[in-house]
Amino acid sequence: MPDRQTTDHAGGAAAGGLLLNANRAVRAIAAPWLTQLVLRFGLAVPFWRSGVNKWDGFLQLNDVAVLLFSTEFKLHLPGGPYDFPAPSVMAFAAGSAEIVFPILLVLGLATRFAALGLLAMTLVVQLTVPDGWPLHITWAAMALGIMAWGPGRISLDHWIARQKS
Repeated sequence: MPDRQTTDHAGGAAAGGLLLNANRAVRAIAAPWLTQLVLRFGLAVPFWRSGVNKWDGFLQLNDVAVLLFSTEFKLHLPGGPYDFPAPSVMAFAAGSAEIVFPILLVLGLATRFAALGLLAMTLVVQLTVPDGWPLHITWAAMALGIMAWGPGRISLDHWIARQKS
């Protein structure tokens, strides 16, 4: 009759092997190139959707975008809230960034720079809408992940780097 230690060790080894195989399967589903691609699209979508709502045509902001930055949006800083400085300029800058950075992310071009830009925008959005932090921290996490690990293989950045080598 096998002793208890031998049986426990064999059972532990079988469970460890099963866990190792399960980890391999999960890792295959969440391949780094796929994860990086999904992160880029996931971060791009909310900013793109916000950006397209600010424009009436090429370089033509709609009145609502300017009105929001002039009257509705406030910076919630200590001693505030404060009005946005130069609301027309801020509306134009935000609307432009919300179009350009998502396009760069989706293409995987200047990806880390685009993610940094959207991280900065996320911080300003957080100061504007403090109660939105559960969503904003998700955007920040995606931007930081893209900044840390790059765009992945399915990107123009990767293609350009391969052409140089």
